[in-house]
Amino acid sequence: MTQELNYLKETPSQTAGPYVHIGLAPGAAGFDLYKQELGWDIAGPNAKGERIRIEGIVIDGTGSPVKDVLLEAWQANADGNYAHPEGGGDVEQGFRGWGRVITDFETGEWGFNTIKPGSTQGRNVGTQAPHINLWIVARGINVGLNTRIYFDDEAEANAADPVLNLVEWERRRATLIAKRTERDGAVVYRFDVKLQGEDETVFFDI
Repeated sequence: MTQELNYLKETPSQTAGPYVHIGLAPGAAGFDLYKQELGWDIAGPNAKGERIRIEGIVIDGTGSPVKDVLLEAWQANADGNYAHPEGGGDVEQGFRGWGRVITDFETGEWGFNTIKPGSTQGRNVGTQAPHINLWIVARGINVGLNTRIYFDDEAEANAADPVLNLVEWERRRATLIAKRTERDGAVVYRFDVKLQGEDETVFFDI
């Protein structure tokens, strides 16, 4: 007797869609749930170190800005310590080292204020140059994209960074480097993310 087997079909994949803002940044979606959106304060008022702003835009394969992106950032403090029990040391009171921002729905621009992180000790890879870890999710992205922001005024540290040195081509490494400028006396780093095409940003499988 032959028994007929019924196989379950694979559920179709689903991109993040518009619901990511409702769940993670409800204020941007028009829901007044919190006094302040979670993740808007990365460093806190007591953090030491250089105060900086990072700004950018996310660009798709056609060269157009993506206007519904959510970005999360993780970073160490100025001493290279993360706000985590295994982060390597103490951090200042109020220093979260984590932030969440969304792009402007009209322009696609995003930005956040923080402090410049110090060099960190990586797991089994030695000293890492100052950097900020970035996670990107948006409509059309099935799996969140992980990348890093390094700083162009840390050339010596960048040259010795074990993660940057995993990227074979110098031109590809350059997609991970934010460019320092000044505006109205404040330090601003520019970091644009290219999802596809020429000079596509390096993303990490973690």
